[in-house]
Amino acid sequence: MVCWSFYPGKNLGALGDAGAITTNRQDLADRIRILRNYGSGEKYLNEEQGANSRLDPIQAAVLRVKLHYLDEWNHRRRAIASIYLENLSGIDIILPYVPDSAEAVWHLFVVRHAQREQLQSDLAKMKVDTMIHYPIAPHQQRAYQRKEYAEQDLSLTTQLANEVLSLPIEPHLTPEQARQVTAEILKICH
Repeated sequence: MVCWSFYPGKNLGALGDAGAITTNRQDLADRIRILRNYGSGEKYLNEEQGANSRLDPIQAAVLRVKLHYLDEWNHRRRAIASIYLENLSGIDIILPYVPDSAEAVWHLFVVRHAQREQLQSDLAKMKVDTMIHYPIAPHQQRAYQRKEYAEQDLSLTTQLANEVLSLPIEPHLTPEQARQVTAEILKICH
């Protein structure tokens, strides 16, 4: 079973929240169909507790049109990522790693830097938009303030939450703009 997010900011994003589940197992498909429809396999007969989690027709229509462009958009994201990887290697930024056996589609291009806030501030002054996704480590969130997390050494998780910074990688970004982003970073992190 695979769960797909079509959140608007994703490579294939709807206009609002949306998602899908795919599976090659009929038993799982049947159960998911029931759960997404109020727990009902037959109208007005609820077999179990479920939710209203059906993909509405407008979101499906948008996704159907956008799907035709997904390969091109992912190709553009890969081109931007290649520029970043090529031009930012050898400086004090930790770049993402993709094994040779994988092909990334680069929903985000996340780098790490020990002085992330300063880097982000300097880039903002140069009109380079960046984002910090998930700035608080999960175990530090109020919802997860439980004893079993407090007893574990999650210092790497905390470090990552304090260092990650997403560079722009939207498919509409031109190679020239990506090179400008790298030039600005190189000025800061020489």
